[in-house]
Formats: sequence, structure tokens, C-alpha cells
Amino acid sequence: MMSLVLGATLNPGGIIAWVIIGLVAGWLAGVVMPGKGYGVIGDLILGLVGALIGGFVVGLLAPDASFGFWGSLVVAFIAACILVAILHAVTGRRRI
Repeated sequence: MMSLVLGATLNPGGIIAWVIIGLVAGWLAGVVMPGKGYGVIGDLILGLVGALIGGFVVGLLAPDASFGFWGSLVVAFIAACILVAILHAVTGRRRI
């Protein structure tokens, strides 16, 4: 369970659930966002970082909220998409 400073909680389950959420959210972000993905490991890291950043932002915007597996997946996916957009803006699109 990930409890944030202001009270919002992302609660998808154990560490296996977090890895699954990170993998799925990162993969979806790689598929949905234009350009090539960052590979399996890169997409997993983007999804996990997206879950952390998204959870923090949701904690600021919706204190005392609680999200289960699917809510955590949506938050991680949206944040991973934003991270991909930022990475594309900073580094430019890869031409491989």
C-alpha cells in the first residue's frame, strides 16, 4: 500500500501487483504515445515512476481518496504518458 502525505492511497496489492501495474501502464503508454517505446525495461521503469508521481499528484489533488488496482493502473498510465511526452520533448524522438 502506498500512503501519501495528504492521505490519498494507491492500494493495488503487493509488490507483484505494483510490478504488473508498472509493466501494463508503461506498455500502454508506449503503445498510445507517438514514437517508439523504450523497450520492456524502459517501459516498466516509466510505468513505476508514473505510478509514484501520479500517486503523489493525486494525493495533492484528492486527499483522503483511495484507489484500488484499476484506479492505480489509470493513475500510473496517465502519469507514464505524461512522462513519455516530457521525454520526447526534452530528448527529441528517436529514429531507430
